[in-house]
Amino acid sequence: MKNMSKQKKKKRKAYDGFYNKCVKRALDIVITGIALLILWPFYLILSLAVIAEDGFPVFYRADRGGYQNKPFKICKFRSMVKNADKIGGGTTALNDPRITKIGNILRKTKLDEIPQLGQVFLGKMSLIGPRPELLRYTNLYEGQEKDILKVRPGITDFSSVEFINLDEIVGGENADEMYEKHVLKKKNALRVKYAHEVSFKTDVYILFKTLGAVFHKAFGFLFRNEHR
Repeated sequence: MKNMSKQKKKKRKAYDGFYNKCVKRALDIVITGIALLILWPFYLILSLAVIAEDGFPVFYRADRGGYQNKPFKICKFRSMVKNADKIGGGTTALNDPRITKIGNILRKTKLDEIPQLGQVFLGKMSLIGPRPELLRYTNLYEGQEKDILKVRPGITDFSSVEFINLDEIVGGENADEMYEKHVLKKKNALRVKYAHEVSFKTDVYILFKTLGAVFHKAFGFLFRNEHR
């Protein structure tokens, strides 16, 4: 009987654990609640910057596969021209002409992502978790890839750090094709890795890796003319 119970414990995945189901959500609410109270003036400044260059809407909203593959609309500061989805593909190419001037700054510093703090507070996302993917990809998940949908999608994860310069990886032409051929499977493997290893320790590790990667990229863009 003891051996059987040990085998069951071994088979139990991290996404079924108490941390993922309870503790993680509580931490998300507390942290984002405080962050939203502090950052609201910053939201206002960035909103005005977007409006000044290209008018409304301030936010970009698009369907993504969410927790248990329930669709939700991801929210970012709009960094591209209006109706960018109708002009080009779903993957942003290197030096994509759809990106606005303020949008380029927002993307290189990752400030376009901060409206997602509100979505974390509301339970649509988590601070740390697999980056939400287009529905046309999540609907094709198979095998262990389905485990990705057993944790809330997040603002950052292993794949966010690995592919922080995604536009440079997919290049300037056929970005969607390059993404599907050379990136998607690797990102999914890292998303599965997160679902299987989700824990407080994992989240802290990813948080600090992300902060380091974002700071390095933003510093290089703002002060060294890198990634321009």
